[in-house]
Amino acid sequence: MIRWNPLAKRQPVVSVIHLNGVIAPAGRAAALNDVGLASLVERAFKKGKPAAVALLLNSPGGSPVQSSLIAARIRRLSAERNIPVFAFVEDVAASGGYWLATAADEIWIDANSVVGSIGVISSGFGFHEFIERHGIERRVHTAGKSKSTLDPFRPEKPADVKKLKTILNQIHESFIAQVKDRRGAKLADNPALFSGEFWVGNEAIDLGLADGIGHLVPKMKERFGDKVRFNSFTKKRPFLSRIGAQVVDQALQGIEERAEFARFGL
Repeated sequence: MIRWNPLAKRQPVVSVIHLNGVIAPAGRAAALNDVGLASLVERAFKKGKPAAVALLLNSPGGSPVQSSLIAARIRRLSAERNIPVFAFVEDVAASGGYWLATAADEIWIDANSVVGSIGVISSGFGFHEFIERHGIERRVHTAGKSKSTLDPFRPEKPADVKKLKTILNQIHESFIAQVKDRRGAKLADNPALFSGEFWVGNEAIDLGLADGIGHLVPKMKERFGDKVRFNSFTKKRPFLSRIGAQVVDQALQGIEERAEFARFGL
């Protein structure tokens, strides 16, 4: 009979949070967002009194607001519970995905991981010539002269573009501040760092965007011993999202997510 000994040394536990996919507001079942991840992240920092929390990352980015909220939650819990956080990048941690990586105290990547893309993008289509050719008249009535800013069915206005670029620059500055705050003196003095460019493996390490080549299990065993245990925390897709009209929605989201990964050759 094995007797429980309360004085026996407890095996260290590492909570592993899986962050896989595009970052987008709540309402999209497959997307990463603060609402959908809140309880999962909270449990990861509490269950089993972990010695560390590891982020297993594979994200091409998405919403800067959701990226900021998720990263802030992770940092807040790390500080409150005095638990270190390690990020392990799989295929890609770019744009908002890299913002999530900066929530960690250390960032470890594979030799083939794509890292960076510290920039902000806004894209869309212009349909005004198309609807004119087909005899379609666009009718818009507003109270407030700026309510139809960047209407895709009207010709682009220089003032609208200027406003959009101001917003993008403000978000970009916030992103840069996050990276500088979290990576600090590790960052190389290279203007390309914040240009939106991205790098692979050792190039990213040389620039200070990552701490080295390292994978989850061996690196955590190196830090916490061979007997370290892992608790896995993965966002589960609701059952109802697999049936009915949600199937079509999920298919469209899958195409969009695939396009985001394709931007990085993946």
